[in-house]
Amino acid sequence: MNKKLLMAVAVAGALAAPGVALAAQHMGGGSSVTISGIFKMGYGQYKLTGGGVNRSNTSQDMVVDNSSRIIFGVKEDLGNGLQAIAQLDMRYQPDGGGLAGSGNDFVGLKSKTWGQLVLGRLDLHYGRLSDETASKAGALHAAAISLFDYMPNGATGANTAIANTTRTPNVIAYDTINFNGLSARIAYSTEPFAGENDMSVASPTVGTRTGSGWNFNPVYANGPLKVGYSYWDAKPDAPTATSVDQRGDTFYGSYKWGGFGIGLGYNRSRLDNSLGGAKNAERNAWSIPMIYNWGPHTVGGHYTKADDIKSDLAGVPGSTGADMFAIVYNYDFSKRTAMGITYAKIKNDTNAAYAFFTSTGALGSGNLAPFAGEDPQMVQVVVRHAF
Repeated sequence: MNKKLLMAVAVAGALAAPGVALAAQHMGGGSSVTISGIFKMGYGQYKLTGGGVNRSNTSQDMVVDNSSRIIFGVKEDLGNGLQAIAQLDMRYQPDGGGLAGSGNDFVGLKSKTWGQLVLGRLDLHYGRLSDETASKAGALHAAAISLFDYMPNGATGANTAIANTTRTPNVIAYDTINFNGLSARIAYSTEPFAGENDMSVASPTVGTRTGSGWNFNPVYANGPLKVGYSYWDAKPDAPTATSVDQRGDTFYGSYKWGGFGIGLGYNRSRLDNSLGGAKNAERNAWSIPMIYNWGPHTVGGHYTKADDIKSDLAGVPGSTGADMFAIVYNYDFSKRTAMGITYAKIKNDTNAAYAFFTSTGALGSGNLAPFAGEDPQMVQVVVRHAF
């Protein structure tokens, strides 16, 4: 056995041993620790065309992380159907390194009779539609969230993420038990847009209120039918002349028969100046996702449209809408391993600059940000392994 192999075995043992020991130590008392997650990586080509932009290079090849993660779940039976629960959801990037507890992290209590109450950092409101494009080995960048949960701010023209389009911090969340298919989440955030709460001294440009965020999300799922509604209302701490309050309403549903499924989602989002006064922007969006599965094969995708924004501000241009479509083919080698190929395109109107979900941030590149009127398109081949 060579030195490299010996080192690999030693590292694997060091990583695995603490979790195994912890689970074994407390198993007799009704406590357990589980380790799960996914490796999901893709290779893709991206293009930006149109909009009258003179780029020296209009295409780029990239190796892309698709939100790989490792999840530590903790449960302890407390008796009478009550459990203590906790989760650490660590996102890592196999292509460039980096590891952080940036996923859905929480601690709380769960009961068979009254539901679940947790405190932590959770996904709220965004992505609430039946789009399975990015599931299994579909590319995360191609998700309908790209249009559905972003909108231009009439005051700045820049795209604003609705409900952060990631985990909301400082959350208290209550999930009901399932009543014959009906369940709901009621969540409150003491400050939905930052990691810490703010007690700044008031000034002529800084308000004195405290921030807050509310999400109410009832869902009915019974057999092939699923319908839901999500309400979102969020205000930042210490509002300024450039900060915005958010309001969102999303209705979504899907129906499956045999291997075929079709859905429908509708969203209305609004941005108001945090200091009161004019409506910065209001926008409607809708999406039709579809999926068909036979054996190890899956074909899916969606068509999504964002309408022009409406604003009370003077000088806000029109032609701020966009259209997007995506299609994915996925092959399951096993229950854990899949490979897929995804094609997606966004057609931006003259004054719109929608980008693929996560493509201009940590899971992409700032160079992929389109200018107004430019049209992003991509092809990505993804390998996914769950453990």
